[in-house]
Amino acid sequence: MGAAQKIALVAITRHGARNLARLGADLPAADLFVSARFSAELESVPNSVTALTPPFRGAIGELFNNYDQLVLLFSIGAAVRLIAPYLKSKEEDPGVLVIDDAGRFVIPILSGHQGGANAFAEQLAKLIDAQAVMTTASESLGTLPVDILGRELGWKTDAPKENLVSVAADVVNGEPIAFIQECGSTQWWNKPAPLPANIHCFSRFEEVDLDQFKSLLWVTRQEVPQSLRDQLSGHLVIYRPPGKIVLGIGCDRDTALETIETALTQALNLAGLDLQQVSAIATIDKKSDEPGLLALAEKQNWPLHFYSAKQLSQVEVPNPSETVLKYMGTPSVGEAAALLLADAGKYQLIVEKHKYRGPDNRNATISIATIDSD
Repeated sequence: MGAAQKIALVAITRHGARNLARLGADLPAADLFVSARFSAELESVPNSVTALTPPFRGAIGELFNNYDQLVLLFSIGAAVRLIAPYLKSKEEDPGVLVIDDAGRFVIPILSGHQGGANAFAEQLAKLIDAQAVMTTASESLGTLPVDILGRELGWKTDAPKENLVSVAADVVNGEPIAFIQECGSTQWWNKPAPLPANIHCFSRFEEVDLDQFKSLLWVTRQEVPQSLRDQLSGHLVIYRPPGKIVLGIGCDRDTALETIETALTQALNLAGLDLQQVSAIATIDKKSDEPGLLALAEKQNWPLHFYSAKQLSQVEVPNPSETVLKYMGTPSVGEAAALLLADAGKYQLIVEKHKYRGPDNRNATISIATIDSD
């Protein structure tokens, strides 16, 4: 994903417009589109609001082609008819979600995995106290989403499309699957239910009896010979965790080195990373004389980069803070510094904003971004 997602929410009924107003207050960056008949329902929202007049198909087509998430607050039947002429492929189509008039259900109907509609549905459901209804097999069956596994940890898939499709089918059909993890975070399974019984975990490829498993999921940084890829054709998906990373660090004045180090250790552990993967750190220039940060950079022999408040304020981050803006002149220090140093969009953050208060009663915040992204 790179840049911030563009979100459009559309309502064409009175009840839909009222739900739109509720969502708009929680998603101020989203653009709202409403039938002109009910535009008065949105007079108090902070969003950009556009009044639509029927027929709506042309307007929906424009939104389909220009937004990352398209939320339609009306029936699935109407939604399908309106978006049908514009469908391309799962790699190109935006996430499309439907919310019923009563605001009880949030249903992703297009690009649930790669387009992020499933994850966004969970977010929307929490905002309006609704139920997210997942119909993709991996979610409804509570098993692994092969095509996006580990995405939030910075993992990338190394497999042709046909492998992703066939291995995903093996997973949801309950075939025996070998999951081999040689590196990367162990936090890839974050569901409350146990790991499905057909997924068998190993720490090394050499431990796996290939005759016992239909497909392999392999988390590794090593090169996989083409001969082995050919041997496992259609039954192998490789995941590549991030190699080198950079850190964005924010802290209170006179934060002890020990507090910063503890925050850093916790943040690295969250993503299954280690100190050897860190290539550089960054913060705001107002911290250029901060003893704890200078001591950390010297101790680890890491380059320490400084950015001005103006530079940092121009970076869109997932967790801006009014308090940080008040005192630092930018809504983010750690997240923005990490992204600037990595030259990445906000969705390349592996750890967004890990905060720790130490025994010295000082706060340190760590953000981690990968630099080995496309």
